[in-house]
Amino acid sequence: MRVVCAVVLVFEAVVLGLFIPVAIALEGMDAALAGGMWGGMAAAAVVLAALQRYTWAHYAAWLLQAAFLFTSFTVSGALLVSVVFVSLWVAGVILGRRTDEMKAAHAARAAEEEAAAG
Repeated sequence: MRVVCAVVLVFEAVVLGLFIPVAIALEGMDAALAGGMWGGMAAAAVVLAALQRYTWAHYAAWLLQAAFLFTSFTVSGALLVSVVFVSLWVAGVILGRRTDEMKAAHAARAAEEEAAAG
């Protein structure tokens, strides 16, 4: 699950960074505000992607998804993109958990077979 979630966060960081010039050029947002808001979330996404091995970072990434949805109302088209990334995040969590469960079941089966053989 950690790998899938980290990949989603890295791609999200790229998109968040690209919202900075869009917010400035198309929406007339102040450069400092756009850089602080979108750039801060992009930096947080990269840091959280690197820290996905910790449980708290996973929960903090959920908060980042909520912040992305909340702030997406400030830039035209950002709401659609934020919904797509939140959907990818949820799919990554669900599929990642299933993958982790399958790996654990496979490892348990292999351990049982090894114990029975030896």
